[in-house]
Amino acid sequence: MSLLIAGSIALDSIQSPFGKVSRTLGGAITYTSLAASYFVQKIMLVSIVGGDMDKKKLSVFRKQNIDLKGIMTIEEEKTFEWFGKYGYDLNSRETVYTKLNSMACFNPVLPTDYKNAKFLVLANFSPLIQMNIIKQMAIRPALILLDTSKYWIKNAEKQLLETIKMTDVLCVKDEEARYLTGEYSLLKAARAMAMFGPKYIIIRNGEHGVLLFHQNQIFYSPSLPLGDVLDPTGSGNSFTGGFTGYLSQSKNLSFDNMKKAVLFGSVMASFCVEKFGTDKLLSLTNKDISDRFEQFADLVQFNYEIN
Repeated sequence: MSLLIAGSIALDSIQSPFGKVSRTLGGAITYTSLAASYFVQKIMLVSIVGGDMDKKKLSVFRKQNIDLKGIMTIEEEKTFEWFGKYGYDLNSRETVYTKLNSMACFNPVLPTDYKNAKFLVLANFSPLIQMNIIKQMAIRPALILLDTSKYWIKNAEKQLLETIKMTDVLCVKDEEARYLTGEYSLLKAARAMAMFGPKYIIIRNGEHGVLLFHQNQIFYSPSLPLGDVLDPTGSGNSFTGGFTGYLSQSKNLSFDNMKKAVLFGSVMASFCVEKFGTDKLLSLTNKDISDRFEQFADLVQFNYEIN
């Protein structure tokens, strides 16, 4: 099935105790689409870049057969930039600066063939633009997933809640779930967010794993203990790519299959953090992914007898 992903393409500068990179290709849909490309063949991107974007950087998408017709270029503007610093606690980071640049001009118009996409991912950006994209779809996708951040919860909560009503999956970090609902308990937060309209709630909890909620059903995927964690930038988006990519491939939206999709999302996130930027996501094989999936499956399954 086809997968449409809308959001930011960025030039990221990243610094952690283990190294740094400057103006590397990043942004939410970069990580999402590269992770998803291992599962689904037809991926379409909607975003905007400035005239300073090196076209060679965008070639990584073409190598993964990702369609770029929906990428606008404003020559007189600069590409969205982000600079973040991590300490030894890689769960938290300091944002040194965020420069919206061309993203401040983002007013997407979907190419005609994009409007029939079966799956839609709305990465973290303005809820008004997210709603605009949903309204441009010719038919309602089989699955609409939305991500957001504290910035939009704080500054556009009314519009965000209106947009969330139109989606099937709300996928947020633990701190965002608490900020949006005022509930410290993630169980209570998930129940509160389900009242906004989505059928499924996903809460990403960093090194503590991922929670999936649907009605009275709960599934938990732990994070995989890794020897090398260099850069967590984009891991949440990589999760989204693995999750939606697998669902697009399998065409099965049952809760049991959603659980499997969560594991594939966790697999892609675990690869992402092992190198800086997108480096790891660009060097995987299908065997790498299947082997790591088995490692995750072993973490969540065990046999027992009660005597």
